[in-house]
Amino acid sequence: MTKHFLNLQDISKDGIKSIISNALEMKTSTPFNSLLEGKYLGLIFEKSSTRTRVSFEVAMNQLGGKASFLSINDLQLGRGEPISDTAKVMSSMVDGIVLRTLKHETLQEFANNSKVPVINGLTDQSHPCQLLADMLTFQENKGSIANRKVCWVGDYNNMCSSYIEAAQIFNYDLTIVCPNKYLPNNLTLPNNISFTDSLEEGIHQSDLVTTDVWVSMGDEEDSETRIKDFSDYQISPNTMDKANKDAIFLHCLPAIRGQEVSENMLDDPRSKVWDQAQNRLHAQKSLLVYLLS
Repeated sequence: MTKHFLNLQDISKDGIKSIISNALEMKTSTPFNSLLEGKYLGLIFEKSSTRTRVSFEVAMNQLGGKASFLSINDLQLGRGEPISDTAKVMSSMVDGIVLRTLKHETLQEFANNSKVPVINGLTDQSHPCQLLADMLTFQENKGSIANRKVCWVGDYNNMCSSYIEAAQIFNYDLTIVCPNKYLPNNLTLPNNISFTDSLEEGIHQSDLVTTDVWVSMGDEEDSETRIKDFSDYQISPNTMDKANKDAIFLHCLPAIRGQEVSENMLDDPRSKVWDQAQNRLHAQKSLLVYLLS
């Protein structure tokens, strides 16, 4: 049965934890090897990308394989070919596919018709590859995240959903800080996840504080309203002072300085965003070896 990585739960808890451990080992060992020599990875993106595209291309190169990037306009999908047809053809030629789509249903349909592993490069529902990098970054800076407090500040978006998934795998307490109007209705969550509209309450005693842009791709029509509604939820060095003394700050990037983060937050000593961005490479190298070798 083909192994896909559409959400974190597609791989067992032990599997996810081994990917993180192996990623840390890969980061500190010789980067160039032949673990995936002769393997070919296809990347199909409906949405723009910097870190996901570059990290997967470099990862395959460093592992001895090759990767090709294809925008949606370069494929027959852009002319109306059914997703299932494209999936069947591409999976007969490549060893793995990274897909970044506007709708998670597109990713699911592609995976259902693919004979090779399909990796979620980001959808409207989740961003599991980013969570691998985030968990790796915390582990190398702070050790185990189990029983720690994580504070997510911002919209209930794809990143937030993946942090909820990760909380069940890594056993941390998650507080979601968000204006009440942006909280989902009738959502049932485990006991280790809570909501608040108070930034100070949410960050108090946190070991990890993380956020994302207030206006995600696809929400541009509501940008003015969102910027106004989230204006009291900016993360700054002063805000981080309310967390634990040795807490770290993460951001999946790109960041908009002056909105969700202050102008100086990304360069604060507690910010590990540059390590986090680089760790996309190492986490995805480990993921590719897990899925393709």
